[in-house]
Amino acid sequence: MQSDLPSTFFTAPPHFRWLIILYFFIGGISGGALLLAGLVRLFGRSEDRPFARLASYVALVGAVISAILLTVDLGVPVRFWHMVVQNNTGRLMFKGWSPMSVGVWGLMIFSFFALLAALGSLSEDDPSRWRPFRFLADTLIAFIVAIGGIITGLFLAGYTGVLLAVTNRPIWADSSWLGLVFLLSAISTSVAALLLLARWRRVEGPGTVAWLLGLDRIALILELLAIIIFLVSLGGAIHALLNGWGVLLILGVIVLGILIPLLIHRGRAVRNVALSAALVLVGGFLLRVVVLLSSEGIHVVGTQVIR
Repeated sequence: MQSDLPSTFFTAPPHFRWLIILYFFIGGISGGALLLAGLVRLFGRSEDRPFARLASYVALVGAVISAILLTVDLGVPVRFWHMVVQNNTGRLMFKGWSPMSVGVWGLMIFSFFALLAALGSLSEDDPSRWRPFRFLADTLIAFIVAIGGIITGLFLAGYTGVLLAVTNRPIWADSSWLGLVFLLSAISTSVAALLLLARWRRVEGPGTVAWLLGLDRIALILELLAIIIFLVSLGGAIHALLNGWGVLLILGVIVLGILIPLLIHRGRAVRNVALSAALVLVGGFLLRVVVLLSSEGIHVVGTQVIR
């Protein structure tokens, strides 16, 4: 019956497409990577520095890809400038009450710190070619960039979940835990991406790998708890997941993307790092697919819930 359904079931979907799903996934990895780069810069050891530099490159590339995905999704790319500049006055466009406006400016500020972090890292990796940017690797400047990276990384990693929560759509707006779920998923997927790239680029550091694996374990456990709390908090909206999407959430996200990697981590075998990291990435992507598409396909006609 209609009276048993949350009010969110009676709203129009925003029609998010696959480009937005990719943005949510890549943006989460990018935000988590800059967060990790900042933390390693502030609290890591000298042997951790190569991983911090790799993380800063991941953050910058992810920021660029995210901006491209958002711009292309507009259909008319030039409209992007309407989000940052008023077309009639030329003044900056910022609407503090608009989650979309806050998100655009947040991504731009994040990209700025990601660029600074990447340039500082390049000056360390190749001092002769990138010497003009060596000042970005100095203690004070690097400290400021690291703090900015941590703050903006946290923002970008969790913002997409918060953005969904203000759309008044089923699942998205029926719980206040979605932002935390996406934040923890962003941390776990960014660690997984770094571990895979480190093996590909042959970035050495057994101690750092062990530290990252420990962080990934914590993030996965917390993510699992957050997903459970999120599902419980949905109340009547949980009916929207009593279908194939719910099966995909359990088998693809929880089992494949969280539980199996946690079991692999118990073995502490270096040869299994790549497998574990790949499964975490698959699970993180499927999480965003399930959350976005399970809600996008719901609308109510009369007393019928159409999926």
